[in-house]
Amino acid sequence: MNGSLRQGSPKFNGSMTALITPFENGELDIKSFEKIVNFQIDNGTNGLIPVGTTGESPTLSHYEHEKIVEECIKVADNRVPIIAGAGSNSTQEACKLAKHAAKAGAQAVLVVTPYYNKPTQDGLYAHFMTVADAAKIPLIVYDIPGRSIIPVHDETLVKLCENNELIEGIKDATADISRPPRLLRLIGNGFSQLSGEDATALPYLAAGGHGCISVSSNIVPKLLSEMHNFWKNGDLKKAFNIHLKLINFHDAMFCESSPGPVKFAAKKIGLCNSEARLPIVKISESSEKQVFSALEECELI
Repeated sequence: MNGSLRQGSPKFNGSMTALITPFENGELDIKSFEKIVNFQIDNGTNGLIPVGTTGESPTLSHYEHEKIVEECIKVADNRVPIIAGAGSNSTQEACKLAKHAAKAGAQAVLVVTPYYNKPTQDGLYAHFMTVADAAKIPLIVYDIPGRSIIPVHDETLVKLCENNELIEGIKDATADISRPPRLLRLIGNGFSQLSGEDATALPYLAAGGHGCISVSSNIVPKLLSEMHNFWKNGDLKKAFNIHLKLINFHDAMFCESSPGPVKFAAKKIGLCNSEARLPIVKISESSEKQVFSALEECELI
């Protein structure tokens, strides 16, 4: 391959946020969600991803999932791209969610590798092709073997890009910073490479990536937006200084299974309460102290 499959500039780049889904007494807290969306856009976030892992998509009903996508699109009002979560370990269900996202006005869908089923690479290829054909809008492949077990091989991504122009990019949660240059050579710079791992977001950019779909940016959107802008404008020292400032914060956001810590942080800065759905529970006292300390260090409280 000579990287000619996707030429030009990537469609999606910069600091993007995997949004939390706020709850109040077990129900969707739409008022707080609207506040969260505006908070993100006002602080320079380049794109929003509702109902992904951070948005607790596995515990949302279909109605709730679709409601959050619709609200995100409505409140954002075309100010930033919306990449709607449409993942499932059922291809049929993923197609249904993707079709809804497209109809609602999302610019793309984020589709995770099917979890629990453990499909082969041929199965992954068929899954993503089927969902992309159903959605008829750009699709971002979400590769997260830490949760889904099965990785997406580079060869599978190449095959997808060869055969479907809607395969637009990857959310890469492998923390493998040797991957961006390999994919640049195999597919090209027009294939959006988005880190899915906050602590390696800047090294990922340095390796040839284009942006990050972040958990931490739920709480520190301005800092992360600035980091990406500094990088884009060639001010590497300022970008690294933000990366250095936030490294303990990133660790704190993953001191327990996400979104427990980030929801605790969201409560502390007044975005919403910390309620999550089982099996995610209230974080431990020691984790609360770690998150609180990270918020203090970033002068957020």
